[in-house]
Order: sequence, then structure tokens, then C-alpha cells
Amino acid sequence: MKISSGAKPELNMTFCVLSGLAIIMIVAGHVGYDILTVGGLFPYYSFHVPLFVFISGYFYREKEEDQPFAYLVKKVRRLLLPYFVWNLIYGIISWILRQNGFLMGEDISLRTLFLEPFLNGYQFIYNYASWFVPVLFIIEMMNLLMRLILKKMHLCYEWLILAGSLIVGMVTVQLAIGGHVWGLYKAPGRILFLYPCFQMGQFYYRKLEKHDTLKNLPYFGIVLGIQVLLNVCCYGLAFSSVGCASFANGPVIPYVTIVSGIAFWLRIARILAPLCRENKYVVYLGRNTYAVMMHHVIVFMGIKAVIAAFAAHTAYCADFDWAHFRGDIDYYYMVNGSEQFKMVYLLAGVILPLLLQYGLDCAGRKIKAAGLQERRY
Repeated sequence: MKISSGAKPELNMTFCVLSGLAIIMIVAGHVGYDILTVGGLFPYYSFHVPLFVFISGYFYREKEEDQPFAYLVKKVRRLLLPYFVWNLIYGIISWILRQNGFLMGEDISLRTLFLEPFLNGYQFIYNYASWFVPVLFIIEMMNLLMRLILKKMHLCYEWLILAGSLIVGMVTVQLAIGGHVWGLYKAPGRILFLYPCFQMGQFYYRKLEKHDTLKNLPYFGIVLGIQVLLNVCCYGLAFSSVGCASFANGPVIPYVTIVSGIAFWLRIARILAPLCRENKYVVYLGRNTYAVMMHHVIVFMGIKAVIAAFAAHTAYCADFDWAHFRGDIDYYYMVNGSEQFKMVYLLAGVILPLLLQYGLDCAGRKIKAAGLQERRY
């Protein structure tokens, strides 16, 4: 996941579009809206979280190994620092809501503020989608340490790294299928399962991208053919990355679906990139997926709160379920039972966090400008 902070790297429009598509899938997946599954052919939960790890792996550069401590500090600033600030804010929100009849979220404590994010990530529930941030941080640190060690041993070969990480990932999946990844084991399980996806991104950048020249028609023919075959022959392609669970087809198929899903949407992003022509809205979405991931669940709650107000004070939405509203984060009310109302959740879940981030960006620039002006005098 790319987070804009400080100097901006050179824009890669293909991956900017890919990041935007990926976060839309995350938001749509949480509300159960299959708008981008290609008729169910590419279930979100068969690849969309690994896609984010793949994107992060793609942007890793070997030069980071020259100054590993600086890389660590950069990642703490970009990933963990904003996470812990928002975690505290959501802890306060959770506490306030519990005082007013809501049943979700845990108490604020040192454990829920600093330990639970690395163990579970669902501590305050209203920001549960951000469980991914500490996981990504650990994966990036593991990658750095592994590459430093392998470089010392003169074994830093991309084929070796990818093969080794895939073996570790598949062993993890097999252990999960056997019921051995539960409780405290879920945290290392999700990390080891997603770790190969980071290496896939780096492998694509270093080895495959220059050879990715197949024409669109045969390319999509191969990818769609594989995906149809997977859907026909397998017992459901979706799995849980956060729980490292629900693997129905052995240890290999999950990584096949990850590769096929990424391959499909990577080519779609490449096709769309020149059409977007560095559109400022697409770029802002692609560079601020962090904000959408962090805040879209509370936006969903805000939409449900508005509907609850209508239900309480008008004759509309009389079938609104108050018990589920207060106690189930996955309760979504559809006005008149309309499946299309999910579009409201999706648009709000993407746009409102971006507006919040834009406001914070503007405030940050004004504070910085004021600080520079003070120094001049």
C-alpha cells in the first residue's frame, strides 16, 4: 500500500490505477457488493488482500538495503505512526459508543493500543480493516532482514527467494487446513501466508515485467481460461487472509488464484492507465488507499446511523434492526431491500475518507507554511 508522505516517488500510473481498483474491491467486499468480481469469476477474497502485498513488494528497491535503519524509520513513520494515532482515536470512539448502548469494541488499554494490533487487529472494530497495516510492516521488515542475510551469504537470487517463500506459505496453508492455525497462531499464520505475495511483487518488478508483452487477446484468453477451470474444478476459491482460514482446495490453489487475480487486474490497470492520463482523482485515490482502508468501516456506520435516524423519527425503514446495528459491524441495511443500495455504501466508503485525507493534507500544508514563515522572521 502506498502512502503519500514527504517527497513523492515518480508516478507509475499502471500501479496507481491498480491500487485504486484494489481498495475499491476491499470496500466492496466488506459490504458484499460483487461489482468487480467479473460475474463471480474472480471472487475478491481469492486475491484482493494479497494484491496489496504484491503492490508493496513491487515498489521495494534494493537501495533500501544500503541504509536499513533509515528504511525502518521511514516505514514506522508511514505505516505505524498514523496507525497508532488512529487506533487511539477509534478506541475513544468505541468507548463513547459503548456508553450509548453499542456493544462493539474493547476497552482502551496498553494491550489494545499497542499489542492487539499485531495479534488480531479487531480491537476497536470500527477500524478493523486496518489490521493489514501492522502485518504489512512486519512483512516489509522480514523482507529487508532476509535480503540482508542472503546478500551476506551471496544467495540473494530472486528465484530462490520466491520459491522459498512460496514453500513457507504453502506449509502455512496446509497447517491451517489441518486446524493448527488458531488463536495466537493466526498472527504469524497470516504473515507467513501473505509473505510470498510481497516476493511476487518484487519478482515481477525485477524479472517478469520486461517480458510482460503478450497481446491482450491471448493474455486474457489464458488468464480467463485458467480462472474458469479453477471455478469449475475447485470447491470455492475464496479464503480468509486475516484469519488464515477457509482454504478449501489444498495449499497450492490459493496461490494460483492469487496469481490469476493479480494477472487479470494488472493487465486491466495497464489498459486503463493511459486512458486516465494522470487524472488527479485517480492519482489521489491510488496514493491514499491507506485512508480508505482505515476509515471506510466507520463511514458505513455513519450511513447506518442516518438510516437509524429515519427509522426512529419517520415511518420509513421500519424494518431497521436496532439490535444488529448496535452489536454487529457486518449488519448492512438496504433501503427497500435493494441490492443496488450497496453502491451508496461503496461510494461513501471511498469518497468520504479521501475527503478527510484531503482536509488533513491541506491542514498539514498550512501548518508547514506557517512554520516556514515564522522561521523567516
